[in-house]
Amino acid sequence: MTRTVTLPTPAATDDFGRRLGAVLEAGDVVLLAGDLGAGKTALTKGIAAGMRIDDLITSPTFVIARSHRATPPHPGLVHVDAYRLDGRVELDDLDLDTDLARAAVVVEWGVGVAEQLADDHLLIELQRHPDDTRTAVLHPRGGRWAERLTFLLGPHPV
Repeated sequence: MTRTVTLPTPAATDDFGRRLGAVLEAGDVVLLAGDLGAGKTALTKGIAAGMRIDDLITSPTFVIARSHRATPPHPGLVHVDAYRLDGRVELDDLDLDTDLARAAVVVEWGVGVAEQLADDHLLIELQRHPDDTRTAVLHPRGGRWAERLTFLLGPHPV
């Protein structure tokens, strides 16, 4: 059940991220795809805010992965940039399956590399348009996402 969300402003991207962060649980995997400047890190900042994480969220391009603690009862967040990884073996070296016991994992550039982390995951393809609006195409995999997508796409504020 692919769904599309229009993100007309940076505030809309942040709000969408906050909604997503509010429903994430330990063990969840979110894959973010899109060209440079599509909004992957901006969306992750909103996700972190929705998870009640106060850390500064920046792209982990050079460190590959950053762990962030959340305010209980929210899980932690592991933010990964798989752009520089050379496949699944290098991803396995990060031991993200261990992190899944206590955190949600958001992987930028993870398509083709990070799907193996969990049978249930959410792929979000971000597209930036010439007018600087964005579109998020949601591809849920597995049964855990149906109810959460209803909340995520509904009119409820975080």
